[in-house]
Amino acid sequence: MAKCSYVPLFETKQVKGRALFRCIAASIFLGICFIVMYRVMFFPVGGKAERWVWIGQFLSELWFCFYWFLTTVSRWNSVYRLPYIQRLSQRFEKELPGIDIFVCTADPLIEPPSMVVNTVLSVMAYDYPPEKLSIYLSDDGGSDLTFYAMLEAANFSKTWLPFCKKFRVEPTSPEAYFRTASEPLNDADNWLSVKKLYEEMKMRIEATIKLNRIPDHIRKQHKGFREWDFVLSKHDHQTILQILIDGRDSNAVDIEGNPLPTLVYLAREKRPQHHHHFKAGSMNALIRVSSRISNGPIILNVDCDMYANNSKAVKYSLCLFMDEKKGDEIAYVQFLQSFDNLTKNEIYASSFRVLQQLELHGLDAIGGPCYNGSGCFHRREALCGKKYEKNYKVDWKKVSDTKADESASFLEETCKVLASCTFEHNTTWGKEMGLIYGFLVEDIITGLNIQCKGWKSMYLSPERDGFLGVAPITLLQTLVQHKRWMDGHLQVFLSRYCPLLYGYKKIPLKLRLAYCPYNLWAANCLATLYIVVMPCLCLLKGISLFPKISSPWVFPFAYVAFVHRAYSLNEFLWCGGTFRGWCNDQRMWLFNRTSAYFFALFETILKLLGYSRLNFVVTAKVADKEALKRYDGELIEFGATSPMFDILATLAMLNLFGIFGALKKVILDVDEDLQVLEKFGLQILFCFVLVTINLPVYQALFFRNDNGKMPSSVTYKSIIFAMLAFPRSLILFLKTVLFLLQVSSLVAQVSADRA
Repeated sequence: MAKCSYVPLFETKQVKGRALFRCIAASIFLGICFIVMYRVMFFPVGGKAERWVWIGQFLSELWFCFYWFLTTVSRWNSVYRLPYIQRLSQRFEKELPGIDIFVCTADPLIEPPSMVVNTVLSVMAYDYPPEKLSIYLSDDGGSDLTFYAMLEAANFSKTWLPFCKKFRVEPTSPEAYFRTASEPLNDADNWLSVKKLYEEMKMRIEATIKLNRIPDHIRKQHKGFREWDFVLSKHDHQTILQILIDGRDSNAVDIEGNPLPTLVYLAREKRPQHHHHFKAGSMNALIRVSSRISNGPIILNVDCDMYANNSKAVKYSLCLFMDEKKGDEIAYVQFLQSFDNLTKNEIYASSFRVLQQLELHGLDAIGGPCYNGSGCFHRREALCGKKYEKNYKVDWKKVSDTKADESASFLEETCKVLASCTFEHNTTWGKEMGLIYGFLVEDIITGLNIQCKGWKSMYLSPERDGFLGVAPITLLQTLVQHKRWMDGHLQVFLSRYCPLLYGYKKIPLKLRLAYCPYNLWAANCLATLYIVVMPCLCLLKGISLFPKISSPWVFPFAYVAFVHRAYSLNEFLWCGGTFRGWCNDQRMWLFNRTSAYFFALFETILKLLGYSRLNFVVTAKVADKEALKRYDGELIEFGATSPMFDILATLAMLNLFGIFGALKKVILDVDEDLQVLEKFGLQILFCFVLVTINLPVYQALFFRNDNGKMPSSVTYKSIIFAMLAFPRSLILFLKTVLFLLQVSSLVAQVSADRA
């Protein structure tokens, strides 16, 4: 195509509202300068305790200022990409490349096979030539139950794929579609029959899971079940590779005679004496096996709980990869990650609404977003370690059809060695090729490594979400998930892959700085714990940390706090959230930074000292009906003992005692109430905000009777720990209770007199 006739396949547009953001950021920076001046000018000269407390408060505020600066840098410029799939179809309809899709699962008990089947069926039904799609399932659980579920999926796909085309189904996950869609007015019988077929398939899978073994009559239906005759355990077995649908076979067609995508099941070899490197090892095995079977130049990887929600997602990504001018430098295209089980007000703030809809667009403008582990399209060459060169150019005609010519049975046998335990020995796999080993966040470090080789990445957030997943439905699951992420991010920052050092002269300075807010998430716990604990303790001891209400120095503190939070609320609402959702987001901000991030920091330090080993925890995707009912009712689920809950409850009690102390000084000491408010007004307000945030904790500690309440042992420990932190709080607590009882009796007496 001549240069003069070049028409881009996608357009880059600036995000609106940048001028307002920059003005507010500049005003906040000015307020921060005044706060720093106040801390320096009014440094206490008397009292050793006052000086140390003041220094701690100042250091915490400096940390938050530094962290705010990092996040502001990453959002200074923001762009979004607008792909034109009509142009793609017109220009490359016959040259569309093969797409290899990887789905990873690890445990049939935590990740139910029925859920895995829905994810697989959803990506098989993409609006894309089926002969160019190859789907690979990596089963790290090595379960014959998951293999049986895949056989059921292969059979049902013959009906499901033509059904999706006929009714233009969105989303293409059967479970999600039939849960929300109603039968059409025309051809309702066909619609209902397919729904019945799906429900019957689901019942068979769940019945087999409940039985926890494959019945003999089913085992005889496919040769693949013989492999489990040699399986010792899920941690000790040979490579199991089965091509369930061979897309090259002319007989592999649906009920209407159309070709089906290739479908492959893989359980890589596991041996106790060999480290399997968790998801990174699974992905690398899939890269090698797929290179031999289909060798698609573009790879999509999705988690087993994240189904395809937009059937055009493949074409959207190809608009970026196949653009004649800018496409050749793109290594991966990351889609926005959303969830279909969020409550209206997002009780656990699992959507990362502002981060995904605003912050990642900022990274896109300065070199590209990080790789987030799922919903990401990769260029195979970049993922396999190739460095980008300026003269690099892809001839899509040559790479559009690269499938192997050998028979399926031959490929099954010859490819097993590619997924063996010893194949990677003395190679660069896990170091320079594939996903990087040795980190809990293998996705982040892999994306950084690719960008440092000269490649760029881009971010897509179409109007209809590309993928929908399953968010945790209990507080403990959420905190454990965050702990794993933060542990991994901090591990990256403290390793040789630290973006500031590893990316030097390889990626832009802004992009190196933009990685740091995520890498330093866990480090936030120290400053957060200090500002949560010390103001309330100082309030009880009569130490003031903020200016007097009548002082003009109160304005910088009030301005920065109010404007920063008000703008945060505005962003949250603009991104489609609710006011209560924003309040829940603030609550989880506090919960994560005082519990999950603290344990992540502690565990990272232990690993550096050699006292802890890398451990990957899979987040559970199942829950009992009662917990699910409480989640739908937006009631925070505690219901388990955990050191994280001990911390949350203790901090909540400390702040409650702080408010009791303020009430005692203001209400009981009438002569001093104005002086107390004048001197400690901001401190009392801060403690009151913390108590308000912790209202669900108090409810779970003292007032709830359901199974989701805080365990009694946590309640007792939190009260004891809070009193040990400040013994006078016991006397204060008893005095406050006595005062409230006196007020109650007085009110009752007045009511009786009136009666």
